[in-house]
Amino acid sequence: MQKVPINTEFITLGQLLKIVDIVDSGGAAKYYLAEHPNDFLVNDENDARRGRKLRIGDVIKVANHGEFVIDGN
Repeated sequence: MQKVPINTEFITLGQLLKIVDIVDSGGAAKYYLAEHPNDFLVNDENDARRGRKLRIGDVIKVANHGEFVIDGN
């Protein structure tokens, strides 16, 4: 499981995709989420909303890319 450190209250799912290098831009994140809506689990629930707020402790699973946990600094 890869830790994703943040120093804000939350990040969005779209931002996470950019941070972990799954996509290069916000537009690419929007397209990727629309094309692969069943590839995302946030805390074991399917959720592919680009604006989904991810907070410290949240676990995100992305099919074919791995598992990530939001970690505070």
